[in-house]
Amino acid sequence: MFERIARGDPGAMGQCIDEFGSLVWGLARRLSRTTADAEDAVQDIFTDLWRSAARYDAAQGSEQMFVAMIARRRLIDRLRRRAAEPPTVSDEVLLGQAEAPAADRAEVSAEAETAARALAQLRPEQRQVLEMSLLQGLSQAEIARALNLPLGTVKTFMRRGLLKVREALKLDAAAPALGSAP
Repeated sequence: MFERIARGDPGAMGQCIDEFGSLVWGLARRLSRTTADAEDAVQDIFTDLWRSAARYDAAQGSEQMFVAMIARRRLIDRLRRRAAEPPTVSDEVLLGQAEAPAADRAEVSAEAETAARALAQLRPEQRQVLEMSLLQGLSQAEIARALNLPLGTVKTFMRRGLLKVREALKLDAAAPALGSAP
């Protein structure tokens, strides 16, 4: 099919969308924050498939693998661009915070101060790894590359740092760790 797309066959792209639309949609939906974001991603992916059709080589893998590879790359690119953008806060969230009772705001503020003190007590490398993960949204592998550290070292820093924060915050040791499934 990709050979036909590369030759400009008018029906080939429609066939590609029919055949791989659910695969691309499923990937986009899982890796996008909103449905609208997923719809934009699907359009970008199929546009890229159309442009990249001549690069398809059946000896390298199936058409489905080619589609999944391009979709994955585009979705990761989109996630990285989003992570680099400063976060935006909607008016609804701001208004909701303004309307929160003073007692709730004080409790959240006190919890934030306690968490900040717990982070300040960590060794610098533990704090740096946790901040890169929690605030910048980087994976452990991305942190390892950015800091030029072995992945195992990053995992150790993160685990020990989380345990110290949990201890400082007096969280129940039986509670699930941050980032783990409940």
